[in-house]
Amino acid sequence: MSDIVSNGQAAETQAIEGRALRDKFLADNTLFLGPDPEIMRNHSLAPRTAAEDAILKAGMDPHRTHHIRGLINSALSEAFTMVNQMGAAPGAKWGDLVTGIYTNSGDLAMIAPHGIIAFAACCFYPIKFIIKYWVNDPTVGVKDGDGFIHNDARYGGVHNTDQSMMVPLFYKGELICWLSSTIHEGENGACEPGGMPAAAESKYDEGIKMSPFKVVENFQLKRDLVTFLQNSVRDPKLQLEDMKVKLHAVMRLRDRIVAILDQYGKDALIGTLRSHLEDVETEMRRRIRELPDGTTRVLQFMDSSLRESAMQKVSCAITVKGDRMVVDFRGSAPQFLNRSVNTNIASFKAALCTGLLQNVWPDLPHTMGVLSPIEIVSDRNSIMDAEGEMPQAMSLMPLFKACVVWTIPMSKFNYSLPHRYSAIIASQYDQAATFIYGGLTQHGEVTGNFCADINGNGQGARSHADGEHSVSPVFGFMADSGEHEINEEDTPIIRLGAQRLAKDRIGWGKYRAGMGYEQIATARGTAMWGFMTGCEGSKFPSAQGLFGGYSCPSYQLMKIKGINIFKVLEENPNAVEVFDIVELMNKQPIAGGQYSSNDMGMTFEVCNEGEIYMICQGSGGGYGDVLERDPALVMKDLAEDLMSHENAHDIYKVVYDEASLTVNEAATKKLRDQTRRERIARGKPFDQFCKEWVTKEPPANVPYFGSWNDPKTIYATSMGQRITMPADQLQGAFMLNPKDLRIAELEAELAQIKAKHA
Repeated sequence: MSDIVSNGQAAETQAIEGRALRDKFLADNTLFLGPDPEIMRNHSLAPRTAAEDAILKAGMDPHRTHHIRGLINSALSEAFTMVNQMGAAPGAKWGDLVTGIYTNSGDLAMIAPHGIIAFAACCFYPIKFIIKYWVNDPTVGVKDGDGFIHNDARYGGVHNTDQSMMVPLFYKGELICWLSSTIHEGENGACEPGGMPAAAESKYDEGIKMSPFKVVENFQLKRDLVTFLQNSVRDPKLQLEDMKVKLHAVMRLRDRIVAILDQYGKDALIGTLRSHLEDVETEMRRRIRELPDGTTRVLQFMDSSLRESAMQKVSCAITVKGDRMVVDFRGSAPQFLNRSVNTNIASFKAALCTGLLQNVWPDLPHTMGVLSPIEIVSDRNSIMDAEGEMPQAMSLMPLFKACVVWTIPMSKFNYSLPHRYSAIIASQYDQAATFIYGGLTQHGEVTGNFCADINGNGQGARSHADGEHSVSPVFGFMADSGEHEINEEDTPIIRLGAQRLAKDRIGWGKYRAGMGYEQIATARGTAMWGFMTGCEGSKFPSAQGLFGGYSCPSYQLMKIKGINIFKVLEENPNAVEVFDIVELMNKQPIAGGQYSSNDMGMTFEVCNEGEIYMICQGSGGGYGDVLERDPALVMKDLAEDLMSHENAHDIYKVVYDEASLTVNEAATKKLRDQTRRERIARGKPFDQFCKEWVTKEPPANVPYFGSWNDPKTIYATSMGQRITMPADQLQGAFMLNPKDLRIAELEAELAQIKAKHA
């Protein structure tokens, strides 16, 4: 009997050893370490480490913790300023960057007080990848003096133009925390210059895609890898300079944190970082409990794939019950198989974090703890939860929607609260309205990047005041819109008109939105130059109004081709009275010019010297009924030339003397009362309106993407045909090449002409 037992135990031991050998073999021979779903789909705080738990249970001195937090904040700000002052990329010069500190588990604990939240809110994903896969890998490892670089958004990031430098901080041989610096670099070797290729039809068109890898040892850049990266982009000088800048900024940050460790000890720092995260998460749950239980909803639409018109639905329902908040995006548009406007769920969550901190609770510290208690639900393979092979080069389109998606549903929750933490606010303009460029500079250098006036989106109107003009980018709150003189020194771009507020292009309301500005550009002194624009909202407004306020208008790209404005002005300096988009397009003062109005989603196009491209930074949404606007505020806008008399009369229904801007109060009240009665006369019972308006499915002539009446059924146009898909089995939509479609149209026309004249 004992022999049988002994033999059985031996067999079991051999089986265990065999399985261990098998598992080791598989682990050592993994084919490809792609983005890890276990990491990428988890935005919650990691459990406390044993050290964190012991430190917090022993108790923290709140005064010392507050002081250490201030020292960290100062160190992050100093490192941010270093990058801002020394960086080569336009994004570095004008504030599209961040520095951050993370726990030794990789959780984002703090960022610089004026950095881009989303950059850091994404960067913990690649840090956790490094911890999981490289720390114990004998061919890689993580030690003091190492630095890792990364840009592929599929491993965590906003989009591939953003490059991060991540450095582990060891103290007395122990990994204490992680430090990072991220810049929107722009040029990355994609199929179009500037790093954001709208023409990308696969991820292999997007330029370099860096999974997290070691590029620094002993605090020095590895020149072989630097050379490889320089060889992969159009602007090798920028690539080298900003890698150095990010590394040395993080090294300065490291010096400051080591000084804190020397003075207060590792337990004080570790406890401060962890308590900071947990305090924010606790405060988030408390604020959610303050909200009334229920569900609020908003629908957003993107009207372009940047290659063709496409109505893409973003469906959002926010449900609150107790301290639980669920944000549900099911029923939204499916992913595109060959268009660049997809994003992954990790990037989308980072944009949600940005929007929550900018528009709803801006007083909260910028940490992972903000998003940690919120549940986020989406359909797999939807446009905001796209599969890894999908192109994501212009992921800004759904990401910018995520930045503002909170404003309307959260305003409905917050409106009834006796205590609010910020003003109720309508949506900010949410498009990347700027010129992306590339070509040969006047200095003979190859370059590609974007202009900093992307950072001037109009603010939504507030519940107590008008919105601020061109206040910030939708993805940040402290970025600058740049100095055009500096840009003209570096590139052949000449601004014929810049940052003139766009008259009459307003989100109207009791309080009007902040306005955007016009951007009019051309090129001079270059043998090869071109522009692209990556915007939606040319047919469907981007920023929604709130509580009766108007949405912003739609905005188009205008061109005057076939001319050289410099020669025109040499021959007749008075040929153009003012470089104003409306004046130029309506009066068409330049003889021989080819004037056109176009969708703002323009792929890269060559700009000959003196040809004119014109776009407009947008307005936010308005707040409240236009008939409740104080006539004095209407007169103020007229006096500042922000609007026309036509709109003051037609929209605001104000009666006044146009010369003196003196309001006739009695006549205004009479006109507004009459307008209200006319509204009532036009009104219909809700059931009758639905009967006349609601249809069973989307209009056949609209390329529609998303659910209609049932969130479980998704509509799409693929290969030129309307299709439906179950929401839990999304595959995606394949779009035909617009040039092929145009060729087919012209061939059909030619065939008709030939037949007619046969």
